[in-house]
Amino acid sequence: MNNDLTINFGYLFEEDLINEINKIGVSKTFSSNTTIIEFGDYIKSMPLLLTGAIKIIREDEKGEELILYYLEKGDTCAMTLSCCMGQTKSKIRAVAETDVTLLMLPKENMAKWLGTYKTWQAFILQSYHNRMDELLEAVDTIAFLKMDERLFKYLKDKAMVNNNDELSTTHKQISEDLHTSRVVVSRLLKKLENEKKIKLFRNSIKVLEL
Repeated sequence: MNNDLTINFGYLFEEDLINEINKIGVSKTFSSNTTIIEFGDYIKSMPLLLTGAIKIIREDEKGEELILYYLEKGDTCAMTLSCCMGQTKSKIRAVAETDVTLLMLPKENMAKWLGTYKTWQAFILQSYHNRMDELLEAVDTIAFLKMDERLFKYLKDKAMVNNNDELSTTHKQISEDLHTSRVVVSRLLKKLENEKKIKLFRNSIKVLEL
């Protein structure tokens, strides 16, 4: 845990804060596709992502899902922070995109560290800023991009957080993530292949333009 924490946060946090985090943090691992936080959960610990990637999902009244953004190593989730500070239920679902390792920190320490460590305060404010930018990008994608452009951006983003240009996924999963039909996804994937942006295989998709 010490090595992962130093690699991901050592350049941000002073030594005293690193020592406190190491003392109280609890390391947890989750396999790919495991739900880490569910809608309606009370958040008792704040996660710091040490390895892997997590997708943050919003769900409507009909149970249809939409990906808001991805978290990568060194990140934390602004919505989780809000739930911790406000003692409210989670309004998002967090799912492991890859195998992940999290360091869970008791929420009681968050306010204390805000007043004690300037580096922690800067990290929290920057995390809010980053997540807001990603939410605005998600809104812009839905509002301004055509579905084929949304699909290609989704594939590139997924390849980036997985550090792999060949994705093991299904048309059904893509349709659920993009809030559209499987028929539309299949048609547009073929279109992207004809444009030589991707290559379709039996159980995977290779992104040719990153």
